[in-house]
Amino acid sequence: MRIRMKVGLSGTRNGEDWPAVGEIADIPTGEAQHLVASGIAEEVTGDEGSRGQVPEVETATAPDTAEKRAAVRKAPVHKPVKE
Repeated sequence: MRIRMKVGLSGTRNGEDWPAVGEIADIPTGEAQHLVASGIAEEVTGDEGSRGQVPEVETATAPDTAEKRAAVRKAPVHKPVKE
């Protein structure tokens, strides 16, 4: 089954790195169905995979570290209750 990766995975599969985000790979049907069901990949149908085109991938950005520090400073401090 041909799939396109929607998420980058670390590690290897059968001794080779997982395909990068947007890349198309041929994976055994059972394994591919699990990847699609979990949202890690999407099925490639027809001749879509033969064109070799990699779709534009949206990248998430982390909030500024200064914003994180400010949020932590404003968070209430909880002290353990003695019984």
